[in-house]
Amino acid sequence: MLGATPLCNKLALLLNTCANYAKVRRMDTVAGMRLFTRVVEAGSFSEASRQLGLAPSSVSRQINDLEDSLGVRLFQRTTRKLSLTEAGQILYERATRIIADVDEATLAITQSDGTPGGILRLSVPASLSRRHIVPKVVAFQDRYPQVEVVLLVSDQLLDMIEHRIDLTLRLGALNDSSLVARKIASGRRIVCASPTYVRNAGAPKTPNDLLKHNCLTFRTNPGSNRWEFKNAKGEPSAVSVSGNLYANDGESLVAAAVAGHGIILVPEWLVGYELQQRSLHELLGNHTAIPGNTPLYALYPRQNHLPLKVRAFIDFMVDQFDPRE
Repeated sequence: MLGATPLCNKLALLLNTCANYAKVRRMDTVAGMRLFTRVVEAGSFSEASRQLGLAPSSVSRQINDLEDSLGVRLFQRTTRKLSLTEAGQILYERATRIIADVDEATLAITQSDGTPGGILRLSVPASLSRRHIVPKVVAFQDRYPQVEVVLLVSDQLLDMIEHRIDLTLRLGALNDSSLVARKIASGRRIVCASPTYVRNAGAPKTPNDLLKHNCLTFRTNPGSNRWEFKNAKGEPSAVSVSGNLYANDGESLVAAAVAGHGIILVPEWLVGYELQQRSLHELLGNHTAIPGNTPLYALYPRQNHLPLKVRAFIDFMVDQFDPRE
């Protein structure tokens, strides 16, 4: 934690000025913040200038103006690398939030007709992104062309503040009570394998039969997974399954199962296409997995006014999502 240094005091003064849309010497504050963050995210002056359609000398001069206005260095410049100084890191973390607030305020004023617009930053699970999320994002943008979407694809729950995320889509149980959650859809969990695997190894009739099979599990290290079921009478059972392939990505497990490598337990929406094409068959149909479904939630921070772009996207997903695609 940084103490109250002259550097921090100077940055605090700049940020207060920025929040009030004032000028800092020779350059507009908000424009300066935008250029500064673009350089940070691009990784170099030359790449930022290419993205912005500006001459590299112009970008360099404007950053120099900003540094002169602050009286600090924001970047460590070497022939090989451009990196942030301590002051630059502080400014970047605050400037990204300020720019987001300015953009949101501008949209609230200029888009009084109720049309969603602006940049929507989405965090989505890798296991659903390509097949389910991306096609719906494209359809959403066809309906609302003024919305620009940034997809952050990860099966890890990213910090929404740190990564400036507007909305997170996540599978399964929720742990963070500080976020608002809206259920988008729910997919039945099923056991399945390829016809080739069943032909070679046989089909399990009961959960205990899984002990004799190569079960492909969602893990990052070798070991066993506990799969729980109940039969038609509601009687529970559990088995510790194992195999010779582990992955922390659902689509990788599906691909291995299609190749005839083993048995998987996954949400139905991950294998809907494979079931239709008969490259996978459902097994243990007289038993239900516990829990029986995997829900998909939309998560967002608690706030007084949910941005129109976020509300529109959530509503669109609820209307459009089909877990059996």
